[in-house]
Amino acid sequence: MDTQTRHALKQDSFVLATTSGINWLDAHRSAIIKWSIVVVAVIAIVLAGVITYNNRTDRAENLFGQAMNIYSTPLAQPGQPAEPGVKTYATAADRAKDAHPLFEEVADKYGWFKAGANARYLAGMTAIDMGQTSVGENDLKQAAGSHDQSIAALAKLALAGLYHQTGRDAQAIDLYKQLIAKPTVTVPASMAKLQLAGLYEMTNSAEAKRLYAEIKDQDKTTAAGQIATQKLQGATAQPQP
Repeated sequence: MDTQTRHALKQDSFVLATTSGINWLDAHRSAIIKWSIVVVAVIAIVLAGVITYNNRTDRAENLFGQAMNIYSTPLAQPGQPAEPGVKTYATAADRAKDAHPLFEEVADKYGWFKAGANARYLAGMTAIDMGQTSVGENDLKQAAGSHDQSIAALAKLALAGLYHQTGRDAQAIDLYKQLIAKPTVTVPASMAKLQLAGLYEMTNSAEAKRLYAEIKDQDKTTAAGQIATQKLQGATAQPQP
C-alpha cells in the first residue's frame, strides 16, 4: 500500500469519525444540554456552599475573638492603682457579665463550628462566674456532648467540679471516671485522677491515697506526679488519731 493510499484512508477514517460524532451529538443534544445544566448547577451550589461556610466561619471566629478579648481582660488588683490606658474589671463576675452574651451568641448561631463549640463551654464557665449555676450547668451539659472531644472533656471536668460543689458527688465521681477511662489532650487521665482523689480526701481517704500513689508512680516527671507526691507526704506527716 503506497503512501498516498494510506493518507487517503486516514482522511476517510477521520471524516467518518467526525461525521459519526456529529450525528451522535445531534441525536443526544437534548440530553447533553440537560446534563450540562445539571453539572453547572452542582458546581454553582458547591461554590456557594464553600463561600457561605467560609463567611460564617469568619463571622464566628471574629465574634468569638471579641468575647475572648473581654474574658482575658485582667482583674484589678486590690490596693493597686489602675494602670492608665489599661482596661480592667473589678471582679470576675463583672467580666463574665460582658463576655457571656457574646459566647452565647456564637454558640447559638455557629454551634457546628469549632468556635461555636468553644463558645458553648465558655458560656457555661462565664455563667458560673456570674453565679448563674443552673444556666452554666445547662451550657456545660451541651458542651459535654460536643463532637469535639477536647472541648467535651473540659466541659465534663467543669461539670464534675460543679456537681461536687453542689453536693452531687456521685455524679461528679462518675464523670471523673469517664475522663480517666477516655483521656484527651485537654484533660489527661492524671488530671482527672487528681480531681477524683481530692474529692475522696474527705470521704474515702484510702482511695484518695491509692490514686495519689498511682499518679506518682505513673507520672513521676509531670506536675501531676509532683502534686501527688506532695499530697502523699502531707498525709504521712499528719498525726494519726
